[in-house]
Amino acid sequence: MDIRLVSALEKIFPDGRGTDAPLPPLSALQGETIAFQLAIRCDVQQYIHPRVETALPASVTLRRVEAVPARLPRTPENSDENYLSLAAGMYPDVLQELGKGALSCFPGQWHSLFIELTLAPDAPGGSHPVRVLLSDMDENPLAAPETNIHVIPAQLPPQQLIHTEWFHADCLADYYHVPVFSDAHWQIIGNFMETAAKRGMTMILTPHFTPPLDTLVGGERTTVQLVDVEVTNGQYRFGFDKLEKWIRLAQNKGFRWFEFAHFFTQWGAKAAPKIMGTKDGAYQRLFGWDTPAVGGEYTRFLHAYLPQLTERLREWGVADQCYFHISDEPSQQHLESYLAAKETVEHLLCGFPIMDAISDYDIYRACRINPPVVYIVRMADFCTQHVSPLWGYYCCVPTQVMTNRFLQMPLARVRALGLQAWKYGWQGFLHWGYNFYNTTHSIAPLNPYLDTEAGGGLPAGDPFLVYPGPGGVPEESLRLTALHGAMQDLRALSALEALAGREKALAILDADGEVTLESYPASGEKLLALRQRINAAIARALE
Repeated sequence: MDIRLVSALEKIFPDGRGTDAPLPPLSALQGETIAFQLAIRCDVQQYIHPRVETALPASVTLRRVEAVPARLPRTPENSDENYLSLAAGMYPDVLQELGKGALSCFPGQWHSLFIELTLAPDAPGGSHPVRVLLSDMDENPLAAPETNIHVIPAQLPPQQLIHTEWFHADCLADYYHVPVFSDAHWQIIGNFMETAAKRGMTMILTPHFTPPLDTLVGGERTTVQLVDVEVTNGQYRFGFDKLEKWIRLAQNKGFRWFEFAHFFTQWGAKAAPKIMGTKDGAYQRLFGWDTPAVGGEYTRFLHAYLPQLTERLREWGVADQCYFHISDEPSQQHLESYLAAKETVEHLLCGFPIMDAISDYDIYRACRINPPVVYIVRMADFCTQHVSPLWGYYCCVPTQVMTNRFLQMPLARVRALGLQAWKYGWQGFLHWGYNFYNTTHSIAPLNPYLDTEAGGGLPAGDPFLVYPGPGGVPEESLRLTALHGAMQDLRALSALEALAGREKALAILDADGEVTLESYPASGEKLLALRQRINAAIARALE
């Protein structure tokens, strides 16, 4: 048996890749979640029973790391040197519960046990030993590797960054084969909300109408419409019960902010989204791809709907926490239709922020969106112009140089996002795929354990951060834990800034080379060493 303690920012492959880097010193603030891995290789097949022993007040989670396929290979033209591999293959990602509390080890292969400790808010400062006790099926002790966690006696401040990963309620109904907004569906939605909020997401995409996103022109996604619509003699009536239920459930799970799904179709704002309703006694599609965005019945519908919606949001006490969208990712060729669509609703949304993904500064100036959600490759243009507030996003690109979350990338490349968000003062961050389990353009549903690339249309890992686990409970990914680490790093830098000033925090952040959108700690070892220095500076500032 070969056993090694390894950083949580390594991906451990069956052939031993990822096991060579020794576990660096671990430190954390009170209430923080900290993780590491136990890599193990056995000469014979056996079951290993692990448990963690520590006097540190903390909740402990043990899970095995399993691999999923990445079949869309990278090429030198659409990659860089900071990939684990450019080849198609199986990549460690999904975190799964231990079957009967045991880790099943196959002979001659390396396996990973992912160990997380969430410290109590009052965890005592100082160094605390943590032992991983391993035994066989008969409870005979096999090994007890040990590390230490140094606790800084201060808590992370609340996360100020508004963080949204688009939540696809239709994919949950489709994968689990449950009726939309049935009791079973609501339970599953709550489970997936809870995991998202636990990992640092504070805003949720809210499907007042089925989001007109990633849908083939002329096609449909499963209807997940929270607002009921009834048309009688040309007059519209609205039911908001399910919308209020969604908002209260999300609040209960830890969300604070709500972004309402787009009023117009993606990439052009040319048509209305799919809206279902009861008209003269028959449930039917009222609007869709065949409905012009502007100037017809859909405009009249919005003028009836929005005053009632905003009134309800104020009644529920959430109006100050709501954002709206017009149409996703308009380009120069869409500018005329986008502005026309925006003009039909903006006067009904006075006081509410309107946000959209914008990839060009000139388009932003013309669209007058506040805040713009900026593709990080173009972020420098907006920073030069001192645009504020500023949001960032990435998606299926960039594939080179900058941070992203593809399966073939090292986990440090995911986690570096927090350093960048703090340095550039982002108000928010958006990504399109928390749980997108469809092919590209939602032509068909798929099994994300077998297809991580939306049917071959996107880089592996781009469409989702969680897997649809048994019983309607999400299974997390390594990439999600790294993103959570990014949010904690951002909060630690904010803590240091509050204690010692921004210049001191910047000096520590940039000590080994300036952190920019294109330059950041590229390995887990370097990133964790930087976090150690941040924690040490916080400790000194507390003295």
